[in-house]
Amino acid sequence: MPKNKAKDKFSVTVCGEFFPEVYPAFRSERWSRGHEDPLVTETRLFSACTRWAFHRLLESTSRNEVKKLGQDLFGLNSRYVDDARVKAQALLDAQRELLFLEIEEAEKKLRRARKKLGLAMRKLAKAEEKATDSEATQKLRLVVKGRNNRAASLENKLAELKAHQEGGTIPKVVFGRRSLWEKVCRGKASREEWRAARKNRLYSRGDETKGGNPNMKVFLDGKDFRLAVTISHLSEKTGVDRLGRPKMSRAPRVEGGLWLPEKHRELVRIWLAMRLPYAVELVRTLDGRYLVHLTFDLGEAPEADFARGCLALDTNPDGVALCNVGRTGQPEPWPEGVSVSYPSNLCKYEGEFQVITYSNGFLYIRVPDLTYASGFRRSYLIGVLAKVVVDVAFFLGKPVVLENLDFGKDRLETDKKFNRMASNFPFAKMVEAVCRRAVKEGVPFKLVCARYTSTIGYWKYTKRYAVPVHCAAALVIGRRAMGFRERVTKELKQLVVHIKHDLTQKVSSLPREGEGMIRRVRARLRRLDGKLSLHNGLAPQQQEVYYSVWHDLKQLALSLR
Repeated sequence: MPKNKAKDKFSVTVCGEFFPEVYPAFRSERWSRGHEDPLVTETRLFSACTRWAFHRLLESTSRNEVKKLGQDLFGLNSRYVDDARVKAQALLDAQRELLFLEIEEAEKKLRRARKKLGLAMRKLAKAEEKATDSEATQKLRLVVKGRNNRAASLENKLAELKAHQEGGTIPKVVFGRRSLWEKVCRGKASREEWRAARKNRLYSRGDETKGGNPNMKVFLDGKDFRLAVTISHLSEKTGVDRLGRPKMSRAPRVEGGLWLPEKHRELVRIWLAMRLPYAVELVRTLDGRYLVHLTFDLGEAPEADFARGCLALDTNPDGVALCNVGRTGQPEPWPEGVSVSYPSNLCKYEGEFQVITYSNGFLYIRVPDLTYASGFRRSYLIGVLAKVVVDVAFFLGKPVVLENLDFGKDRLETDKKFNRMASNFPFAKMVEAVCRRAVKEGVPFKLVCARYTSTIGYWKYTKRYAVPVHCAAALVIGRRAMGFRERVTKELKQLVVHIKHDLTQKVSSLPREGEGMIRRVRARLRRLDGKLSLHNGLAPQQQEVYYSVWHDLKQLALSLR
């Protein structure tokens, strides 16, 4: 999730299906191809107009000129042409933003690849000094060759991306999905399938001044929803106005039934009754079905007020940890009446949804299927989990606080264990699901930096409150959102002194993996000597920087495991 997500506007998309029933009785000799129905013609013309508008925007063509030329070339009304331009502009802006992010990721990967290459070359040099041509030396040569090839590949990629940035261009865009085109090139998909994906969409923005959506109108017919789609290419020119713009006859519509999920129908009814704007996108599948995406703008999230505290959330691959943080920054017991009920729609097996309650306002909700379920199943479980969390926050009357982790592509490297964990960890989906649910229910939320929250919770709160480290991390997240500083306590300073004493006395509880491990522990303890005395006087932002006292305490905790 982007770092500025809390400031963005939120929307909800309802997916349904359109069943056309009433078609215009005539066809356009100019725009139709063969015996295709008018709705297929309209989607084909709109998709072509979107591709054409994208290339015109690359040439810095103005909006008015795109609208004027687009109507003549594709026979669409001005609003459809402007909607195609909006879609093309959104794609162009996304590609420019992705270019900046890809350059940043490539630079991080290249630095890490060069560092690994240097380490491998030093190991190889030491092995060759011994003048032994052993199997280990051959493996090191292969490692150096592979890492050298990876560094060279990243250098070429970075140079190509920077050339686009300096020239003000973007990488080549493939309409109809690049992944599908690559399958066509490999012979795993037909060219007709890719061509169908390039001409299967029709989009129309909402308009508040016209009571919803003028081109694709959703309305109620008794208890059933219906959709009317304007077929603009069938309208005819009747003259020109005083500004020289063409006057067109009223365009016919394709009408039919609209199926929507039961759980979203009340929202759509309220939206239509209030005459609020909504966007509609029509997607034609290969088997001729029409999928409908209705998008409703929910506005911005309300500001979080921590006068009563907050509900802090620590996300993990198999569930979430919750902490009821009071206004003083300390955990407070759950009030009477708060209970996490077992979702009625989960009944696959016993233990599918586990609620582990601890004293002093901590609990852990564990959903084991999150770690290995398929994509659709995982998304469904995340939605159930988000509903439970927001319902608890709504009952408490407190905002939700979440951590803002970064599992971007630049983190993925040659470490297979981390790559598997990061790829399977649906963190972005979990955070976005909770945020969207909070906006729907009117519950404020806030995202905070997650740096060293688990380390602080491990050293300061796990033993104090007798809870797992994830629950302790949730408490730290809530305190950080409320502006509290995490001081180094006397007990923690005494614990560091005790570790030093045990290290000099060679106590058996300390690590004994070799002298290298002991040297690293001693080096971290020496760094802590200069940081512990200064930490409590620093500002909150200085306490959370990367090389703060918590960095050394994290490394110390990992060494003492």
